[in-house]
Amino acid sequence: MAAEAEAAALLAAARAELRARRLSAAEELLSRFIARSPAGDLATALNERGQVRYLRVEFAAAMQDFTAAIECQPGFEVPYYNRGLVRYRLGDFDEAMEDFRKVLELNPQFEDAALSLKQAILDKEEKQKRGY
Repeated sequence: MAAEAEAAALLAAARAELRARRLSAAEELLSRFIARSPAGDLATALNERGQVRYLRVEFAAAMQDFTAAIECQPGFEVPYYNRGLVRYRLGDFDEAMEDFRKVLELNPQFEDAALSLKQAILDKEEKQKRGY
């Protein structure tokens, strides 16, 4: 029980640091939480650490965390959305669209995913029109 309380306290502290945009502290706390994490919370912690890394423009590390969160809990739509955002930012429109479609398959009410999918389609078409 003490381990669960400690893990919960780490996660709460990490979320507070993330809200305050103290990214280094949030990442360190999330990494500690992941090392001790109960299985059910692992996907959430990996997703949140991925968000920290995304905000730091550490896209490769963010992608690893989002992918690990997906592998840990395939029915959790948020890391698909976040990974799609990274892929979109990198110009990988096909892969981004795949992730956004998966989000909508899991949660048809996820409006940001629907908007992101539409934007990725438009940007891919524009890229093709320009020939690059």
